[in-house]
Amino acid sequence: MPYFNGYLIALLNHVKSAFLLLGWALLTALTIGTHSAAAVTSSQAVDARHSTAKLPARSSVLPAESGAQRILIVGDSISAEYGLRRGSGWVSLLIQRLAAQKIPATVVNASISGDTTSGGRTRLPSLIRRHAPTILVIELGANDALRGLPLTSTRANLDAMIQLGQSINAKVLLLGMQVPPNYGARYTADFANVFVEASRKYGTALVPFFLTGVADGPEAERLFQRDRIHPNELAQPIMLDNAWPSLMRLMSP
Repeated sequence: MPYFNGYLIALLNHVKSAFLLLGWALLTALTIGTHSAAAVTSSQAVDARHSTAKLPARSSVLPAESGAQRILIVGDSISAEYGLRRGSGWVSLLIQRLAAQKIPATVVNASISGDTTSGGRTRLPSLIRRHAPTILVIELGANDALRGLPLTSTRANLDAMIQLGQSINAKVLLLGMQVPPNYGARYTADFANVFVEASRKYGTALVPFFLTGVADGPEAERLFQRDRIHPNELAQPIMLDNAWPSLMRLMSP
């Protein structure tokens, strides 16, 4: 595919030779050299009824009416607005849509560029204690592949995060990722199955490939930033639409 040829050329300018064969996993790549520090956003928590497109990220949860959902999103650069205008990422769009539909909910974006499932597992206990979410969204795993981490570790970390969320009766949504065939057919299938197996094992909600319609479509190149790695603003509504049906099901009584 022409897009992937251009994408691999772009990698030559951004990563060391050990990473030159990476493809889709890098579409959610969470750090590139010295850019990673700039990709971290503060926790975002707002009462969706009062949020607007210009509302800045906040570091504490605002009061929501009794019975409102508390959504905690633990992710990497794909959820941390890497390279985007603040307020234009899919999580910010989620807040805006909840407000527009008058759905009372608090959204906390605890995503950090460069994070792995190990990092998320380490951070989650304090996030759980602080925010007591009713819905936990896990958007992690692509960086595990990028760094060549064992799939056994990825599985164990996802399992632990799901178990922790369910221990406080939070509903869990996994936003899965995929890697391209150049990883090898076995690894490609095994990586995708990590999310499927975890979802089946614990009965969580699942979006098998969060970048459906972004990384695998005919206009993929149009939907990425200049680095051809990170989704741009045009991709964010598509990503939200991929997660929205599952979130709505979890928010139903």
